Amino acid sequence: MSVNKALVAQRFAKAGQSYIEHAVVQKQISAQLFEYLKQYCPKTFDSVLEIGCGSGNLTHLFHTHFQFDQLFLNDLYEDVDQHFLNLKSPHLRSDTSHPFVKGRPKVDWLIGDIEQLTLPQSLDAVISSSALQWMVDLPALLRRIQSALKSNSYFGFSTFGPNNLSEIKQLTGQGLNYYSSEVLKQKLEESGFEIVFIQEEKKCLYFDDPKLVLHHLKATGVTATAQSHRWTKQSLQQFYSDYQQFYDEQGFSLTYHPIYVIARRIA
Repeated sequence: MSVNKALVAQRFAKAGQSYIEHAVVQKQISAQLFEYLKQYCPKTFDSVLEIGCGSGNLTHLFHTHFQFDQLFLNDLYEDVDQHFLNLKSPHLRSDTSHPFVKGRPKVDWLIGDIEQLTLPQSLDAVISSSALQWMVDLPALLRRIQSALKSNSYFGFSTFGPNNLSEIKQLTGQGLNYYSSEVLKQKLEESGFEIVFIQEEKKCLYFDDPKLVLHHLKATGVTATAQSHRWTKQSLQQFYSDYQQFYDEQGFSLTYHPIYVIARRIA
């Protein structure tokens, strides 16, 4: 389906505070991605771009381990900066002779649709967690990211695979068009990347009532996919009734299908 970026920005801005509380899976995914970044990437960078920084789940973790001079933070809406008021890097060394000591890294905001913005150049790393699934033309963005990176620099991200929110898509027909890990790998290689690491998993949340599933989706901004879907009293009742098929002893399930990738620009 096509993605209305203005609607995406509006829904995520509206869910700005509730996202922090309810986006438990996205927070877990950021933490897992962070572990892979630590495992496969160097610890020291000059400049880093984060696409879709959101409430800062990945950003704040990244600051606890990696050393860098400059951080470019991208998201769709300006109010996102409220989540970064205390952005600090505790691992910057106190030795003033070290090239990465400048008190705090320089943070530059890139507010807007990353597919339309001019990317900073000569980057050492591009990172992103739970954002790239919103891209209208991901292959085109991959090529631009590859061009913006220095040779042998890293692109580490998480996105979602075809089984993401499968219960919702099955019942409403609404949802994004997700790449499988195989297709994602192919698109990255076609764009001039080598795959250092790729892994996928499924995570399920469980709810006591189907109404709470919709509440969770609204609180995390995910309803931005439903730009043409309008609930009526009758369709809501039908949705609640149909959702009974996704009940087991743990509750009503909602499936997430994260894919983690560490890629490197080929020299």
